[in-house]
Amino acid sequence: MALEIEGKLVLKLAIQTGKGANGEWKKQDFVIETSGDYPKKICFSAWGDKSEALARINEGSHVKVSFEPNSREYQGKWYTDLRAWKIETLGARPTTETVPPPSLEDIPEDDGSGDLPF
Repeated sequence: MALEIEGKLVLKLAIQTGKGANGEWKKQDFVIETSGDYPKKICFSAWGDKSEALARINEGSHVKVSFEPNSREYQGKWYTDLRAWKIETLGARPTTETVPPPSLEDIPEDDGSGDLPF
């Protein structure tokens, strides 16, 4: 199952490294904040080369994160990890602000010396 969510990158945590059964690993957690009436902060994990892609994105950027949730049990408790497999920087968010048309005061008056044929 793959999911996507958009938000503002608000925090990049320190890179974590270690050695496991499959060799060395590298992971970086990061937090995005969604927009809307009730914004939420969500923590994701970027593993391996995804952490390198995350390094090129500045905090405050608007991003789209494609991720897969993964839960595991340890000593009777369940832990959920949101693994980002794609992190995209999105352009500036569209605004709803409109520019008003110029008023008549902004239009210069014709003094009769123009090159108009009429």
